[in-house]
Amino acid sequence: MAAASSFVANSESDSRSSCIDSNGNAGSNPVPANFAEIIVVRHGETTWNASGKIQGHLDVELNEVGRQQAAAVADRLSKEFKISAIYSSDLMRALETAQIIAKSCDSLEVIQDPALRERHLGDLQGMVYREAAKHNPLAHKAFVSHNHDQEIPGGGESLNQLYQRCTSSLERIAKMHKGEQVVVVTHGGTMRALFKRANPRGLSPGKVTNTCVSIFHISDSGWEIKVWADVSHLSETGFLASAFGGDKNSG
Repeated sequence: MAAASSFVANSESDSRSSCIDSNGNAGSNPVPANFAEIIVVRHGETTWNASGKIQGHLDVELNEVGRQQAAAVADRLSKEFKISAIYSSDLMRALETAQIIAKSCDSLEVIQDPALRERHLGDLQGMVYREAAKHNPLAHKAFVSHNHDQEIPGGGESLNQLYQRCTSSLERIAKMHKGEQVVVVTHGGTMRALFKRANPRGLSPGKVTNTCVSIFHISDSGWEIKVWADVSHLSETGFLASAFGGDKNSG
């Protein structure tokens, strides 16, 4: 199993009480009022993830493995956190994951936010990634470009456009939920953009596996990552060895 990347907690977060009581049940877990704790989860596996097809804004449902992954992460979140709200991309693979989580967290309403969608990948959407360079070299060249203002032919977004919309969305959510723990279900490319916002030094986020859990602390003074891409809840369901959809060439 891939190891999770963790970031050292500061004294502010260390002062919180545990969210697990003596019987192993979720309890109150006060978050200091000056920041929001955002638990960001990538959606479960789809058949397109498994076959290496580029999804982007195309709507693909979870496969059975993805539903098992979603159930596993839902069980984990219900035990480890006191969730106040659940937000999700409106694309089916994320929304279904969020709905499974919601059932385990007091049947909370899932709030859909299109700004949490994956990057729009234009003419590459629906292609098998390993064949993209051959079948649409122009779009593929734009996709792998190091120019963050490069849009993808066919209505695709640039990396900067993705960054602006998803980081703005998380900022809005954090401002509404200071002192609370909130779940956000989104996509691999989106999570990489959020990582960049919290780590501007150019560190690599590595792979962002299906239903991995990352924890952000967002306050008026900035962003901090406490946990990154943890998949410890997948010991029984497993996850894609290639983690397609979670690396820099995904979508």
